[in-house]
Amino acid sequence: MPARSPGKKKSTSATKSRSKAPSARRWVSKVTTDSTHPPKGLFTKNAATIARSLASKKISPKGPSSGMRMLTYFINRGGKGLSARRRTELERAKTLLSERIREEKKGNQKEAA
Repeated sequence: MPARSPGKKKSTSATKSRSKAPSARRWVSKVTTDSTHPPKGLFTKNAATIARSLASKKISPKGPSSGMRMLTYFINRGGKGLSARRRTELERAKTLLSERIREEKKGNQKEAA
């Protein structure tokens, strides 16, 4: 049997699959931001309730855009674990929230003119 050089190891498929921990692959596992917190269970409600709550100053003091970031983060965090029905409802909430953001921007432009 030929001798191997000391720095090289034989690569196997088992070591390749273990080389990355699941948490290391997902960027959301590294997020440590602690800002406003939506009420527990908010993202299990209907789209209109989610959009209304995330647009409120109590949950999103910086405005509905901040709520949109929270919603997008939640969807990304859920990843493949979200059911199709839940994902559809959350995407509807994003649509409603983006309409609210658009209306708010229109109102601010009219006031400035």
